[in-house]
Amino acid sequence: MEATAGLWPEGLVGAVCLVGAVVLMVRRANAKQLEKRLTSRAQNRREHSFAEAERAVLKYKQSHPMKDSTVILRLSLCELTEQLQDGSLSAEEVLYAYMEKTLEQQRKLNCCTGIILDCFEQIKTISSCKKGPLYGVPISVKENLCLKNQDSSCGLVNRLEQPAGEDAVLVQVLKKNGAIPFVRTNVPQALLSYECSNPIYGQTVNPLNVGKTCGGSSGGEAALIGGGGSVMGVGTDVGGSLRVPAAFCGICALKPTAGRLSCKGFKTCYRQSTVLSAAGPMARDVESLAVFMKAVLCDDMFSLDPTVSPLPFNEEVYRSRKPLTIGYYDHLEQTPTSPSMIRAVREVKALLERAGHTLVPYRPVRLYEATELMSRGVLADGAATFLQQLSGSPLDPTIKVQVLACRFPIWLKKLLAFLLKPLRDLTLCFQDCVDDTIAEWRRLDIDVVLCPTLGPAFSVLNSVKLDNVVPHASIYNGLNFSAGVVPVSTVTTQDESELLLLDKGDLFYSYKEAVAGGLGLPVAVQCVARPWQDELCLRFMKEVEELVQRADHY
Repeated sequence: MEATAGLWPEGLVGAVCLVGAVVLMVRRANAKQLEKRLTSRAQNRREHSFAEAERAVLKYKQSHPMKDSTVILRLSLCELTEQLQDGSLSAEEVLYAYMEKTLEQQRKLNCCTGIILDCFEQIKTISSCKKGPLYGVPISVKENLCLKNQDSSCGLVNRLEQPAGEDAVLVQVLKKNGAIPFVRTNVPQALLSYECSNPIYGQTVNPLNVGKTCGGSSGGEAALIGGGGSVMGVGTDVGGSLRVPAAFCGICALKPTAGRLSCKGFKTCYRQSTVLSAAGPMARDVESLAVFMKAVLCDDMFSLDPTVSPLPFNEEVYRSRKPLTIGYYDHLEQTPTSPSMIRAVREVKALLERAGHTLVPYRPVRLYEATELMSRGVLADGAATFLQQLSGSPLDPTIKVQVLACRFPIWLKKLLAFLLKPLRDLTLCFQDCVDDTIAEWRRLDIDVVLCPTLGPAFSVLNSVKLDNVVPHASIYNGLNFSAGVVPVSTVTTQDESELLLLDKGDLFYSYKEAVAGGLGLPVAVQCVARPWQDELCLRFMKEVEELVQRADHY
């Protein structure tokens, strides 16, 4: 009896363990089934929106003798707004021309998360906004901008079927100015990647080479605009998320000073402290970016979001053509920089000098301290919020390495920080970096800075290995300087040959592997101005664009 009785506790423990294991397996199976159902429903909603848009385009073409849509699609934003205002074009024919092109690009690039079907109702009532500066202009928006009654998932399954109660402030302002938000564009899962892929909507590719990525996190925007499916788009930038995809896809983008445009109603996946996300425009040319900024820097935005500084667009600064003193650098030490990036800066430097500007050698102040502080500022809680948002959602392959690093235990992160820290003092704060940078600009008496932006486009699934290229873009997020990119060249055979000679260790090898095979892809430069000098940044970008265009004509 004693021997038999002694077996009961062990048997009971085993039974409890078995029941616990079964319960855990059932829960996991149920969670997986829920993920599949949510993903399937989201994909079905997307396909339904595409089908509805296809039918609407066909119906319109059958009932209206449309002008040649290629003529409409070739118009710059300024030309488009002028013809919409004077009645040469109707808002309907412009919307349907871009809708048809968007659907074509979606099939090729997988750049959209859905058509905004409300645009077909908006077009019927838009005549009251005819005096708005963006009257009748179809505008694409990044998926993390809230739209009433729609999800902003940021590529996370567990955020599906949680529709927003109202539009983001910037979307409301665009509508008040007569614009028509008509399509939402794809993003990388959780928004912290230079790829553009997530488990819900899949991978978006580059419009100029489908074997290359379009960049991220505003990658769907860049791909759609670069492919001709949108004349203007809205994205966000916390570490290069506007500028990198724009450079990869051969378009222009502006990251204004954080706080210049409202980010109320924008979704994010991480807890920020000192580094703030900035909303900004993307388009085919610089003048379009300026038109956008003029339109939205208005009383409507300042009243809808009182936290935004009420600074209207300074036309005088933007239109000025007085000679500038321009700091420049063509590479960063310990950071991979392609031969095409270096060449682009040097060629633009020569054009600026011939145009009468003064070019002064410049090196970023405390670059790596600022970059590390920037990383800490974006993930201010040690990535706890970032990881929490990812829980309950399948992980996209493009961010697995990033997530693994975030999951390191605290003791290991501290050990790695100690071992990897060169002779740098990280006790300084962001304000020290900003103050020292501004002091150096004043010492050199420079107005703006010309420097490389990341490029050319990486091969798909290579960004995961390349955290070491982040400083090219992220330093100006950390400093909160205004920064924009302008395409100025394409990769040459000479660039490709020189790339083979780039050999400075494993980090550079991964970079070479990512950018190889980029012949003919766009190369951009980055234009930088101090905080709150967004108009000066745009003026500098515009001059670079014009000089390059004139040089190409000779």
